[in-house]
Amino acid sequence: MDIVFNCPNCEQELAVDNSGAGTDIECPSCHETITIPAPATTPVAPDEPALSLAASPISTSAAAKIEMHLKVPLLDKSPAPLIAKTKPSLEATVRGADKKIRTHTIRHAACVESGHDKFDEVTTKFLNEVGEANLIGIHMVSYSVLDIGTQKLLNDYGMLVIYRG
Repeated sequence: MDIVFNCPNCEQELAVDNSGAGTDIECPSCHETITIPAPATTPVAPDEPALSLAASPISTSAAAKIEMHLKVPLLDKSPAPLIAKTKPSLEATVRGADKKIRTHTIRHAACVESGHDKFDEVTTKFLNEVGEANLIGIHMVSYSVLDIGTQKLLNDYGMLVIYRG
């Protein structure tokens, strides 16, 4: 059962588990330290036994954790951001303005020389030439090509690199 009470400083409604009664918490709204009041006593029916938290070995152990459930109200307007992000300076925007966005496709079939697969070496060389700062995206592609010699449709793969250059 939760203890529902209002913060004495800002009147924020809070709800905390019974086990948190008497402990100090920080109000999520005004950040003041407040003490959680004792729960309101409700009469126990005669046929229901009263449960004691103090008698439970789990609640008295050193590893017992007190869970506090706090409720924060919903606002009609959007809240102010907790961490203000700085906008990029104009110099940073102008620096990349002279470079155009380009694409380059590396096909696996074009990287096989004398039966040796050189796809990794070719892609690594190209990516090193472009530089990590200029990379926008790398996408794997699969495609089908008609082999003229065997008259069969072959499936192959490649890499599409989008970069500034």
